[in-house]
Amino acid sequence: MQILQNVSLADHSTMRLGGIAAYSCEIASRAELVEALGWASSQQLPYRVIGSGSNIIWADEGFQGLLIINAIKGFELYDEDEQNSYLTVGAGEPWDSVVERSVAAGLSGIEALSLIPGTAGATPIQNVGAYGQDVSQTVATIEAYDTSQQAYVTIPGFDCGFGYRTSRFNTSDRGRFIITSVTFHLVRSNPLPPYYPAVEHYLTDMHKAANPATIREAVISVRSSKLPDPSIIGNNGSFFANPIISTGDYTQLEAGHGQIPHWEVSEGVKLSGAWLIEQAGFKDFHDTATGMATWYSQPLVLVNEHAKSTADLLAFKQQIVNAVAAKFGVQLEQEPELLP
Repeated sequence: MQILQNVSLADHSTMRLGGIAAYSCEIASRAELVEALGWASSQQLPYRVIGSGSNIIWADEGFQGLLIINAIKGFELYDEDEQNSYLTVGAGEPWDSVVERSVAAGLSGIEALSLIPGTAGATPIQNVGAYGQDVSQTVATIEAYDTSQQAYVTIPGFDCGFGYRTSRFNTSDRGRFIITSVTFHLVRSNPLPPYYPAVEHYLTDMHKAANPATIREAVISVRSSKLPDPSIIGNNGSFFANPIISTGDYTQLEAGHGQIPHWEVSEGVKLSGAWLIEQAGFKDFHDTATGMATWYSQPLVLVNEHAKSTADLLAFKQQIVNAVAAKFGVQLEQEPELLP
């Protein structure tokens, strides 16, 4: 394990902004994680553990501590019977590679989460979801280092506190656990309808029956047409979560603004954040002052065209938040975590 000094944090966020980290290292095993944590403790330094940086934003001030890059690999498949399989993957595995390999094995459960950037270990933290699936539906167990106990623990999926884009790992126990592997319960069967409308349309247009491979194919086609590739243009994917409001608040909102795209969910009513942003005047919006923009086909995505700092990004974000709040009285919440 090599400790590097004065590392650009912009290289560790797909938004490509941020200051300098005093130190950084890459860990490839559970033992190296413990070694890295011990080194930070011996130097009396704070630490941050990240994956690929697809859902984080670094402050311009940088980080005066140790950046630990989780690159723990692993892909182990265990067939319980002809129908049920358990897939254990290292936290540092690229997520889309995990989905691709699971689909190639004929397994269903995460195929609609194709082409989502990031690493496998990051997916439970935010309960990553798209196109009708989220990881909480398939997470069986999580192996993590518990910094409070200074020991590795196994956490069952039902004990992860999953909610819409949340878990105990980014709420009540933020910073306590460092995920090293995730085990998913997948099945050998075709996904059942109803399918996400865009996926349904793709299957119909292409005259294809639904199975894990065709659902993955459809999602890749839809995502590629709507979302920018973070390897080409700086972005964090959806920057805002779709807001959830109470049924009563939605009734009042509809009375003042007419029909609004929405979905009934257990927590209340989920609104289309993209629609709210577009109606507030930020569809395909390019801000010369900050160098930021909204993506032309998906205003939930903020892209870095030529921003010079995280301050530029946050100023642009606030413009959108203020405009949506002023027009609809709805508060947008950002999805990427601002660090440190």
